[in-house]
Amino acid sequence: MSHATKSAHPVVAGTPVARRSPLRWIPGWLRPGRSGLAGHRPRPAGPAGLVALREGSRVLIRPVHSTDAALVADGFARLSPRSRQLRFLTAKKQLSGAELRYLTDVDHHDHEALVAVNPADGRGVGIARYIRHAGDPHAAEIAVTIVDDWQGRGLGTELVTRLSGRARHAGICRFTALVAEDNTAVARMLRNTTASLAGRGPGTAEYQIPLAPPGKGTAIPAAGRCQDRVRAPC
Repeated sequence: MSHATKSAHPVVAGTPVARRSPLRWIPGWLRPGRSGLAGHRPRPAGPAGLVALREGSRVLIRPVHSTDAALVADGFARLSPRSRQLRFLTAKKQLSGAELRYLTDVDHHDHEALVAVNPADGRGVGIARYIRHAGDPHAAEIAVTIVDDWQGRGLGTELVTRLSGRARHAGICRFTALVAEDNTAVARMLRNTTASLAGRGPGTAEYQIPLAPPGKGTAIPAAGRCQDRVRAPC
């Protein structure tokens, strides 16, 4: 998904997609640490926790902090060119200082990001992120990125499940995802969800994924049914 909204990655004919993805570009209304909703104050980041993946590995999943720029940069450096292409929908060799600040200085309400850290070496191995749409406060674009050597372990599912819970409690009812049309892994994952195709652009497809209300479960598939290469942030 577009970053994600990372490493980087998630039907009917739709209308053309003619908008800038907030996970590829920094929208003017949303600056790091600031909300687009009047009167909103950034909320606490929330707790961290160790998670056991389906093949036995353990990761620490926690909210991204403003001090995580080096962690994010290291994760990006370990992505393959193909993963970077899927994440940003273009070739990208590095992240600028401004991009790193944007990706790490989040308000945990309009812009949320969860990072998975390998406890063995302290390096980041995946990120899931949402950014609320400026014109629709009940929708947010999602992006998930898993570094290449951690893909296929169920980490993407774990990150998306936790991110979905954060989103529902922030008043978000659905995710959108802008993906490359040739991203077959994401298409395969979305077939196991309630996602629907919302539109197409040059070489891209946009999906909508409804979220269940708090306490009612989630539209995201259970662990083991989801592929990890959802295009998203690093």
